[in-house]
Amino acid sequence: MQYTKEELGALLSQPKPLQLENCDLSKADLTEVDLSKANLTGADLNGAFLNGAKLRYADLSKANLEGTNLSRANFHGATLVDADLSDTLLRGADLSGANLNNVNLCYANLNEANLSGANLSGVKYNSFTQWPAGFDPESAGAVLAS
Repeated sequence: MQYTKEELGALLSQPKPLQLENCDLSKADLTEVDLSKANLTGADLNGAFLNGAKLRYADLSKANLEGTNLSRANFHGATLVDADLSDTLLRGADLSGANLNNVNLCYANLNEANLSGANLSGVKYNSFTQWPAGFDPESAGAVLAS
């Protein structure tokens, strides 16, 4: 079930940290929304707009973020284990200290992203994945998908 704009507003105004596990937030406009420390485990954010959103220390394990605009989003210290970030726009995003273990980054654009201290162990990427200038994904533990 997708939320109406009014329902989404009510959902986001609940006491923090937000408990949004398994929510269908696909195609939602969450531009610059503060979701710090939110539980988004298993949430469907396919095609959502999260550009400039604050997701510091949020749990997005097993979340579907395929095709999502995450430009300039702040994921510092966030957990994204087993999440699908394929075909995402992460340009200028802050992923410092984030746990990206086993994340799918095929077709993702990470130009200008901050990956310092991020755990990229088992991250899957392809030849179309765009990394920050000078970044070596294999030395960080990422695996080129065949």
